[in-house]
Amino acid sequence: MTDLVVPAEKLAVRLLNSTARQSYDPDVDIDWTAPPVPGKFWMQPERMSLYGTKLWDGLDEEQRIELSKHEVASIASVGLWFEVLLMQVLLRDVYDADPRSARTQWALTEIGDETRHSVMFGRALATMDMPAYGPRRKARELARWGKGALRGASAYSAILIGEEPVDRWQRDLMRDDRIQPLTRMVARIHVLEEARHVTFAREELVREAKNLGRTQRAFHQLVTAQAALTTMRSLVHPDVYASVGLDPREARVAALRNEHYRGTIAWMGEKIMPFLEEQGMVGAAHRKVWKASFLMP
Repeated sequence: MTDLVVPAEKLAVRLLNSTARQSYDPDVDIDWTAPPVPGKFWMQPERMSLYGTKLWDGLDEEQRIELSKHEVASIASVGLWFEVLLMQVLLRDVYDADPRSARTQWALTEIGDETRHSVMFGRALATMDMPAYGPRRKARELARWGKGALRGASAYSAILIGEEPVDRWQRDLMRDDRIQPLTRMVARIHVLEEARHVTFAREELVREAKNLGRTQRAFHQLVTAQAALTTMRSLVHPDVYASVGLDPREARVAALRNEHYRGTIAWMGEKIMPFLEEQGMVGAAHRKVWKASFLMP
């Protein structure tokens, strides 16, 4: 084994042991039959896309709660879409890998985790009687074409962009007693298990990024920036605003111009952005794209 493989194997063994000690079963650990608690939000109101705007001021409390339900449903369905993309990347990664390796076994274990998470998100949407909004068509098509480019460093940087900002938002959500028990428990399960996935992706990115040449790095920087823009702009589907009688186009524009919402996205990215910059994955040539994603203030 090379010097690079040994740490990867040791980390994989640690993650496998952690999985064996502490994992959830959403079928058992979530009370899917419990009714919603009257008056509780489905996500933090101050993290919602219209919070602080005139459109928000024009909504009554019942409408704000209803919009929170649709926004969290949009984020969950985008999370499900991202999990499916992630599983494809990981499956491609292990296609020719040695199944005796702890690293391969961990990657397969992570795929199993992501499968459960996807089912959990889907079941949550059904329980809430919400649409599976997902990303808009343009983002779906871009991902369908672009997932082939997600290899090596940019694959793991894109994974971190999809996982870490939402992880920070969920950590905040799961501790908030203003929020419905269902979304808090879904967040709690996802946070616990995603912590292992983030650890693995960070270590893989460090290994991949250190050996990139100038041309290779420029390519991975481009892919990473586009992944950030597509993911962050997809979180809240414009159709959610129709649930409270707002015009989707007008509300979408208001949300994208909303400094409070931009600050929320930047807050979500405060942990991952310095790490990506440290690994050389944030190129100066793509600063406009990063700023448009709102991850870079």
